[in-house]
Amino acid sequence: MTRHAQALVVGGGISGLTCAYSLQKAGAEVLLVEASPRPGGVINSVRRDGFLLELGPQSFSGTSQLRALCTDLGIADQLLEAPARAPRYVLIDGKLEAVPMSPPAFFTSKLINGSTKWALARDIFGKSTPPDGDESVAAFVRRKFSDQLLDRLVGPFVSGVYAGDPEKLSVRSAFPMLYEAETASGSIVRGMFRVAKNKKGPRERPTLNTFREGNETLVRALSNKLGSATLTQTSVTKIDKQNDGSFAVTLETSRSSESVIAKRVIFATPTQVTANLLSQLDSAFGSLLAPVEYAAVAVVSLGYRKSDVGHSLDGFGFLVPRSAGLRILGTVWNSSLFPGRAPDGQALLTTFVGGATDPSAAKLSAEELSGLVHREIAPLLGIKSDPAFCSATIWPRALPQYNLGHGERLASLAKNLSRFPGIFLTGNYLRGPAIGSCVEQALAVADEVKATVR
Repeated sequence: MTRHAQALVVGGGISGLTCAYSLQKAGAEVLLVEASPRPGGVINSVRRDGFLLELGPQSFSGTSQLRALCTDLGIADQLLEAPARAPRYVLIDGKLEAVPMSPPAFFTSKLINGSTKWALARDIFGKSTPPDGDESVAAFVRRKFSDQLLDRLVGPFVSGVYAGDPEKLSVRSAFPMLYEAETASGSIVRGMFRVAKNKKGPRERPTLNTFREGNETLVRALSNKLGSATLTQTSVTKIDKQNDGSFAVTLETSRSSESVIAKRVIFATPTQVTANLLSQLDSAFGSLLAPVEYAAVAVVSLGYRKSDVGHSLDGFGFLVPRSAGLRILGTVWNSSLFPGRAPDGQALLTTFVGGATDPSAAKLSAEELSGLVHREIAPLLGIKSDPAFCSATIWPRALPQYNLGHGERLASLAKNLSRFPGIFLTGNYLRGPAIGSCVEQALAVADEVKATVR
């Protein structure tokens, strides 16, 4: 059997779903295929024993494009917003210390010493020039500020966003605004203010969001709109370029195989999958995509009786510097941020373990992970009993690492891709792993595809 499509999207994570929906809405004949039984990738919300769990990302930043997409899908009324002033904490010398959330609070905080504060002041009034070559996040922070800032704030933040190693992450690729700010103004602070001032459109208040029934609400809404255009448990095994410029793609399920002739193919798959398939067109794709590293992360959710938790749990949660000697990266206080996450009288806490600095954590069993997390958070939060509920999910390839050389690799990838009109890439290894970043990049790719369809 052979079917035809104007656009074939391979991969049903948030990037693939968003891209396919945008194309379908524009009137393109689109087909999306996903190898697993369900679309959505790491965005997975489940209810267990009265708890609403996020097995992947716990929340997302409410960008303008993401909010517009929610409105278009008819789910904007289901959005929840975390308290804007919910404090964040970082573990310092065995105690949870509030992270300063404003410049005045930063300079009066006991979290950093005088020399670090002086380095920050020097950046405001001074001028520096970034090195010619790629620079790691750690090297950048040490050059501009101090080891203390790296250890106590930047390192934990990097763990929270990328589960990455600041010694390896590229500041140009992982945090491009910092590099651009220093390049433009010689100062991070002045450069960031300039970027904010020059930004077009109304200024947006940053928000932290989820949905009443979990993050998977977005996935389900996109999937429902696509309807029969989505095929799950379907893998792409072969791709061939035809004489007319189209592509013959072989799809396989456990029962059968079929061929799709598509003018455009959008790969929204992890890099190793994309590399294996595109290497059938050109082996160079393999050498460009396969080296992208991924960090393994375990997501551990524990439920406790509130009466057994000594801490007030007033806030977002806390991050853990690697110098603290613990294996946990940080903990989100879900039931403090959003309603309906735990039964009455219960608290839901979700902790992350592993990342680029502790890859062996992903090899632990669910029971070992739950025990590890309980042992490490109990003394910090004054927990007096074992958890009443446990859930552990391991993602062996959770987050792509924007390590040194990532920008050059993507530039070479784009150059090679230009030799194959009709092939497009979208995914969390391109413009950032956050849900909002994936949506933004997927919509941009959809616009590129639409232009070729016209």
